[in-house]
Amino acid sequence: MVTQEQRKRQLAREKFLRQQQRRTAARRKARARNSVIASVLGVIVIGSVVLYTTGVMKDDKKSNASADVTPSASATSKAPDPCAKPAAGKIKTETWKKEPAITIDKSAKYTMKLATTCGDIDIALKTSAAPHTVNSFNFLASKGFFDHTKCHRLTTNGIYVLQCGDPTGAGSGGPGYTIPDENLKDTSLKGGSYPAGTVAMANTGQKHTGGSQFFLVYKASPLPASYTPFGTISASGMKVLNKIAAAGESTGQGDGAPNATVVINKATVTKS
Repeated sequence: MVTQEQRKRQLAREKFLRQQQRRTAARRKARARNSVIASVLGVIVIGSVVLYTTGVMKDDKKSNASADVTPSASATSKAPDPCAKPAAGKIKTETWKKEPAITIDKSAKYTMKLATTCGDIDIALKTSAAPHTVNSFNFLASKGFFDHTKCHRLTTNGIYVLQCGDPTGAGSGGPGYTIPDENLKDTSLKGGSYPAGTVAMANTGQKHTGGSQFFLVYKASPLPASYTPFGTISASGMKVLNKIAAAGESTGQGDGAPNATVVINKATVTKS
């Protein structure tokens, strides 16, 4: 007999896969449309915009969310914003055509600090297991790419993640390049779940399409091992993340913008 919890996980997975398929189709149509525009105008389009969101990390307003999930208690009644006002500054819009050359020391330890409006989130990075990912974050942080950006998505039902790393704040932005999937056989992913405290890459649902968007898991979440796990959140960082999660999300469906004003004032990657 299928238990209620098993059915809940099955529905979450099914929704996730449907949203991935819709976004893949949308990206194909966008690429075809852009190529037609380019040929008419005689413009050579250099680089492409890749949507770095997944069905898990991207709210699909066209879908009937109520058929898949039940609104969570935290989402139906908006809690007070537990976070401070963002620091003054502008989001940078620079992008790059190619993944940066690896300059990190693969044998060294690196940490990432997200100084957010809700508190600092410290992350121990898995350098040797995910060198391309860690190197990319080291590069982007050094360029101020994440500074002043919003964490634009919170899920509170079925899967439990906060998604960040998009300078547009809408779930469609990235650095202009993609990085390969890594560390998908991490022992922490056994059992078809990403454990609480995991930091992993978002992607389009296709292989090797990670960019700058990432998600922080505040409660064990049933997901396929398709998203590069590249860091572990500290105990103090988990307190901040749980505070954000407790404030709920804006749609009442368990998947939308966080009620908390979560802005990364400054992201820093440091070699230990």
